Amino acid sequence: MISRRLLRIKALMVLYAFNRREDDDLAHAETELLFSIGKTYDLYHYLLLLILEIADISSDRIDMALQKNIPSIDDLNPNRRFIENAIVKQLRNNKDLQKYLAENKLSWANNPDIPRSLYTRMITWEPFFEYMRSEEKTYSSDKKIVIRLVTELFAHSEDLLASFEEQSIYWNDDMDYVSVMVEKTLKKFKAGVEEKNLLMPLFKNEEDRDYVKILFRKTVLRREESSELINRNTTNWEVERIALMDILVMQLAITEIVEFPEIPVKVTLNEYIEISKYYCTSKSSTFVNGILDKVVREMRDNGMFKKAGRGLVGDSVGDK
Repeated sequence: MISRRLLRIKALMVLYAFNRREDDDLAHAETELLFSIGKTYDLYHYLLLLILEIADISSDRIDMALQKNIPSIDDLNPNRRFIENAIVKQLRNNKDLQKYLAENKLSWANNPDIPRSLYTRMITWEPFFEYMRSEEKTYSSDKKIVIRLVTELFAHSEDLLASFEEQSIYWNDDMDYVSVMVEKTLKKFKAGVEEKNLLMPLFKNEEDRDYVKILFRKTVLRREESSELINRNTTNWEVERIALMDILVMQLAITEIVEFPEIPVKVTLNEYIEISKYYCTSKSSTFVNGILDKVVREMRDNGMFKKAGRGLVGDSVGDK
């Protein structure tokens, strides 16, 4: 499922685009938000398919070697361990995966160079070389190499990342999060289950789906109120002089504090301060942290939010 961190980032990106538009078409922006999240789910399945694509290339190379006029001893006795990898077989037989790929027309047919280049890197990659030569032939070792393939070889491939950026503007920052999704998925795979191993859903639950929709809509609707809060707590700076992305990060944080009583203030602040490190300027995290701390104090003093249940954890934040 899409993590809360990534949902916050998706909301931030669409909020930025919304603020750059000349119209205030909130319904269109909400549609774009859900589309953006759906594209991340496409990427999740696309990465799983990439594993199969590379296994297919491996199988084709073995077949081509066997068809040589004068095959070598190695050609006649190929190492089929990877193409017979238990995880690869389970993915190939996974009905949910195959159904999603077919319905959404996901394929590497238009980008064949990427699987081929990754295959070339894989066969000279030390962990893969050790796997192919190892005497340990277990389900666990099969799972381990496929997970490492995604989290190490795929994740650090500049060609793959560049391809994702070219294919969709919504995939520019998704690789790290989606590779974790794939890792968590494969870790839950079990031997002997075949096509019944479950893939992750788009959202963890309906609560997460509602969360991102409410977060975005309410941030837009209360932007004037949030801007006033920020302005009152910004020393020697007017809101107009603050970078737009900094403002949007703080607006989202304020909305989350107010609208979601079950989320602790500390969690909200930590999340948006971390996000500001990657999506704002180099000094933004310190700036955002300082302003939000003052904003939370004012909001708490004026009874502008109330936490309950899990949201009460660490509720001393802002009481200094």
